[in-house]
Amino acid sequence: NNALLYPGLGLGTIVSGASRVTDAMLLAAAKAVAGQVDVSVAGASLLPPVEDLRASSAIVAAAVARAAVDEGVATKFHDDVDAAVHEAMWTPEYSPFDVDNDEEAGR
Repeated sequence: NNALLYPGLGLGTIVSGASRVTDAMLLAAAKAVAGQVDVSVAGASLLPPVEDLRASSAIVAAAVARAAVDEGVATKFHDDVDAAVHEAMWTPEYSPFDVDNDEEAGR
């Protein structure tokens, strides 16, 4: 599923500063997605749950960044790739919303 692979692929590419995306980086992303499920359990899903997309993307990104280093296309190197991935992740911040005041204002 694209939603499970591409956010981490893009993030790992950014974190590593990769000059290009290699076949090994794509393979690392696919293996990282597949590695998040236990297919030995009868009836198990072949994909991690979409509800865990943020955590799944971080796992994929770290695998991609490591593959970029191994492939020699990384321009950024981190002692702690997992920490670099989490630091680079966007976190939404929402302003408080007061339903009562908006209804009174006719919005």
